[in-house]
Amino acid sequence: MAYNPELDIASQGRTAAQAQENLREAVDLFLETTRKMGTLTQVLEEAGFLVRKAKREYKIPQISFSSLEVTI
Repeated sequence: MAYNPELDIASQGRTAAQAQENLREAVDLFLETTRKMGTLTQVLEEAGFLVRKAKREYKIPQISFSSLEVTI
């Protein structure tokens, strides 16, 4: 499984590489759809991207990962 936490999009595949490629395609389709709908800037801002509208630049949000071990 591959997951993009910024946009809350997930995909899967038989291998990790295939899951990543499928995720890339899902993100591309999502962004293209929001662009066509006229909501791309709003979606990116809500996802934490810094949007500079005049220059059409986007800064990726900073994300950190940590693991949590739980004993059951």
